[in-house]
Amino acid sequence: MTQLTLPKPAPAAKVVALQPPQPVHGESFDQRVPLASRRGALTMALLWITMVTAFPSVLIGFEWYKKGFTLSQVAICTVISCLMLLVYSVPAAYLGAKSGQSYGHLARQVFGCWGSRLVSFNLLWVFVAFYSLSCLLLADSLKGLFSIPLPVAAVAAILSVITAFNNFFGFSGVANFARFVAAPLLIVVIAYTFCQAAPTVTISALTAVPHESFTSALTCISGFVIGFAVWGNEPDYWRYGKPSKWSATLPLAVALAVGEVLFPVTGWLVAHLSGVTEYGAATNFINVFAFGGFPIVAAIVLTASYSACNDANMYGMINAVENFKKLPHRPVCAVLAVLCAVFSAWLSNSGTSKALESITSLNCVFLPTVTVIMIVEFFMVRPLLRRRAKFGTSADLSDLPKAKWAAFAALFAGCLVGVLTSGVIPGSESMHVGLPSIQAWLTAAAIYIPLRLVEHRLANTQLVSIKI
Repeated sequence: MTQLTLPKPAPAAKVVALQPPQPVHGESFDQRVPLASRRGALTMALLWITMVTAFPSVLIGFEWYKKGFTLSQVAICTVISCLMLLVYSVPAAYLGAKSGQSYGHLARQVFGCWGSRLVSFNLLWVFVAFYSLSCLLLADSLKGLFSIPLPVAAVAAILSVITAFNNFFGFSGVANFARFVAAPLLIVVIAYTFCQAAPTVTISALTAVPHESFTSALTCISGFVIGFAVWGNEPDYWRYGKPSKWSATLPLAVALAVGEVLFPVTGWLVAHLSGVTEYGAATNFINVFAFGGFPIVAAIVLTASYSACNDANMYGMINAVENFKKLPHRPVCAVLAVLCAVFSAWLSNSGTSKALESITSLNCVFLPTVTVIMIVEFFMVRPLLRRRAKFGTSADLSDLPKAKWAAFAALFAGCLVGVLTSGVIPGSESMHVGLPSIQAWLTAAAIYIPLRLVEHRLANTQLVSIKI
């Protein structure tokens, strides 16, 4: 992510940089992005590919091979997971493109002023966790490539500060390298690895009897795919896209096919070929297998790729902070970087694979549930009340209540169901059933609709009483 500066509307013939545009510090994040500044489907597709195609999606294939999932289970379950995710992500992206408004501004209209701050707090801690996890995974990869005489915790903490340099100093060239060079090169390398490993798969591997049930495989695989590829604050990015359903659907579908189907399947194939299952050893094997044994090349590509992902994470964190209070940009980046350094060091104690599983399990519950409630409000409830899906302006914020109880109740119920059925809380493993993310979203939507109608009726009754 580059330093937060809002780009000027680009002339039609000018090539637009592939990075989420950002407002200047001190400018309201609630300002609607004008149509003249919107990006086309190709630009948004390339941007989103960099946000969901990352090396952890390859490493998780090794983990699934280790758990005994067959190739057919991995392939089928990743496709099903991506289809389920599209049901959420297309309306979420279209909400941002249709409104042109930020995640925080939309949340204020649905949850109220205090509710928006709660949403921003959730956004902040989830993105801090993902940023820290990315640094931990990168540290594990680099230690697999080089003999670094430092523990993983120390390397991860150092990387947390280094990957913030782009936001802190405004190194736009670094961000452009990550998106124009590193991300495409990573995709080419993984595609090449897939083509090299696929012919080595035997018929017996293709027809192997699964050691785990399909239900178990789908629960595990969808938990990662949805938890890793979902952002929750999609409106923050897609408000810069064209307000067209197809302009959102096609980029999202392409990005998911590459990052959440091709990448993990490739990881499984390489694990089957090599027998390697540990993340550091897996990175080293792919370095020899795909990078020709040049660890410096692998390190550059992986570092730039992880940095590009963390640019977007830092962007989300800064958006969350801006929704609380306008603060100087660089001090905010510095504090966030130090916070992430501490958290990444702490995460290393639980193990890389366990940290990845826990964070993705929680990520697909807290933030997307908020967005599901906003989708239901603007695209279902308001048409049901025969009200056009009007998006408020900054001037309307003074008229909002402190909190809207229907949205709060639905969010609490949805998150409670999602967390309990995820099995993340110690002692709740027996409750780990079904697809926690989907269950959380459906619970929130089912509760919000009737409560919102009651809330609307009570508001109308009070209005009539005041008039009388």
